[in-house]
Amino acid sequence: MTTLNRAQRRLLARAGLAPSAVGRAYNRVAPPAPATDAPRGAVPKTTAEWKHYLEGLDTPEKFAEAHQDGSFKANLAGYVDAQNSERVDLLNQVKEQTETTMTEWLKENSGAMNRSALRLDMDVAKTAGARPSPVFNNPRAAGAPLNGLYPDLYTFMQDIFNANRGGLQGDAAQRLEKVRNYSEKVPSEGGFLVPEEFRTQLLRLQMENTIVRPRATVIPMGSPRLHIPAVDETSRVSSVFGGVVVYRTEEGAELTESSAAFQSVKLDVTKQTALAHVPNELIRDWGAFGAFIDATIPAAMGFAEDIDYISGNGVGQPLGALSTANTALLTIAGRGGQLASTIVWENIIDMYARMLPQSAATAIWIASPDTFAQLATMALSVGTGGSAIWLTDGHSTPVLTLLGRPVIMSEKAPAALGTQGDLSFVDLSMYLVGDYQTMTIDSSPHVKFTSDKTSFRAIARNDGRPWLSQPLTPHNNSATLSPFVQLATR
Repeated sequence: MTTLNRAQRRLLARAGLAPSAVGRAYNRVAPPAPATDAPRGAVPKTTAEWKHYLEGLDTPEKFAEAHQDGSFKANLAGYVDAQNSERVDLLNQVKEQTETTMTEWLKENSGAMNRSALRLDMDVAKTAGARPSPVFNNPRAAGAPLNGLYPDLYTFMQDIFNANRGGLQGDAAQRLEKVRNYSEKVPSEGGFLVPEEFRTQLLRLQMENTIVRPRATVIPMGSPRLHIPAVDETSRVSSVFGGVVVYRTEEGAELTESSAAFQSVKLDVTKQTALAHVPNELIRDWGAFGAFIDATIPAAMGFAEDIDYISGNGVGQPLGALSTANTALLTIAGRGGQLASTIVWENIIDMYARMLPQSAATAIWIASPDTFAQLATMALSVGTGGSAIWLTDGHSTPVLTLLGRPVIMSEKAPAALGTQGDLSFVDLSMYLVGDYQTMTIDSSPHVKFTSDKTSFRAIARNDGRPWLSQPLTPHNNSATLSPFVQLATR
């Protein structure tokens, strides 16, 4: 038997044939080709045809000859092309079947798709008493076309930093130029338009520390001014929804006309600007810079938002839910003989009694931190004795609820102990937050040049207004009710 050299053995191994098998076949006649095999000289296309072709190269001489005249390479290429073609056909069949299945699914679920087409991403706030609240990763927002341009917010801000110092080149310069060109198409106050995915990121971080936004009804705005419909309702004594009268009549009797009256709440955005002076060495450190931004900018903007949405007077700023300028705010007087700067259990009962019944399940208490001692020592008088309201063992964290609703201790409460606004009971789902979905960021190396710091400026535009314009008189003509209730000065 002829001995094979090393190169021939490698070629046989790649072809899936053992050298011993070739040696045994040297002096025997090759078996007849199966009916499916290609005719002699034809390019093998199937696995059986390729196997039969290789079995025909049963001597080292035939194997070498096939490589010399190029037929082996050509046949191998033809076989590979045929196999790839089969795979493409299979993929096309899978694609066609997938498209057919999706088409049928869309037909069956078109109603649900239409209802959710404009729905934005939802995120459940982690704070006590919060309800699911939208986080606006909106594909229709001004900055949405810039999504995916940057790997993260911090690289985006570092590019702005380097560009304003004249140190941005190559791909980074081209990338930021795209942002600059797109920013010019969107009305703004200057600076670089923030991609929607990063604006969403800042909102999520902001919501973890805020009171109002996670609980409010947030409205995405495509223009700086928007009118939201509201029912013009002040009394339910004789009608509901501002004028709808429901009654019974005998057959054939004349029907009485009625109609609902509507008003609108105007959301008119104003600028919210955040300014931070950052050491230049911190900006150059990607990890430290990212941690600094996450820990400061969103929290600062969220803190300022809360102040405006809670106490703003509505002049060039939002009208706060607990502002004295809110005409729907109910003020509850202290009890007769009550000492100054105290909170008694009867105050809590009186406030709860004036909350809209449908709002009681979502309302929260907002209390100034210096009210804690008063709330923690409240007692319910029973004859000549009494019982503490909050009971703890002196070691466990007290459960901060009153009448089953969460109590949020916050310095953002409108006033200190003893003054109107030290304790409030409010349903923030009846508060509208208008979000004009553009945010810009820019930097300047000049403001703090001598301190080796760069100033970053972020501008957002938003507004907030109560959804109800005044307290509501219930059907039984008893005391007025409101989703905004506040304890008066004592």
